Amino acid sequence: MLFSVVVETRLRPGIADPQGATIERSLPTLGFTGIRGVRVGKAMRFELEAPDETTALAQATDVTQRFLINPVIEAADVSVSVAESV
Repeated sequence: MLFSVVVETRLRPGIADPQGATIERSLPTLGFTGIRGVRVGKAMRFELEAPDETTALAQATDVTQRFLINPVIEAADVSVSVAESV
């Protein structure tokens, strides 16, 4: 089966996020008030062949932890779903 994988990463709490801080400081000048705690992350999407959803999630999580993120400073949420046929 073919699965769609989405990996969303973010910096762990306590890790400086200068990009998030810059965005947060800029928001009031654009008229957006009351927004705080801005953190920037990234999203990665790919397709994965696996026999079932449990195996797909395990493989996607493994590749995420071993290759896509730096687990010392980043955390990630991994989700899988059956890929749509084109």
